[in-house]
Amino acid sequence: MNKRQQRGGKNKKRYCYFKANNIEDVDFKDVQTLRRFVSSYMKIVPRRRSGLSARYQRKVAKAIKRAREAGLLGYVPK
Repeated sequence: MNKRQQRGGKNKKRYCYFKANNIEDVDFKDVQTLRRFVSSYMKIVPRRRSGLSARYQRKVAKAIKRAREAGLLGYVPK
């Protein structure tokens, strides 16, 4: 029994968003999708919270960094 179950919280199964939706590559210009993996403070969400596989977590992190450089995503919240 893990800590979440002991406290009475629901143990929600995490899944890889890209595998579930059959998306092959992560595009840095697709800001709507990338916003799912950024916190309210514009930090990249860790794997344990996002549920992504290691492969897609690396791709998402790289895409977010590229989108920031291109000015599509911010570094800090407004």
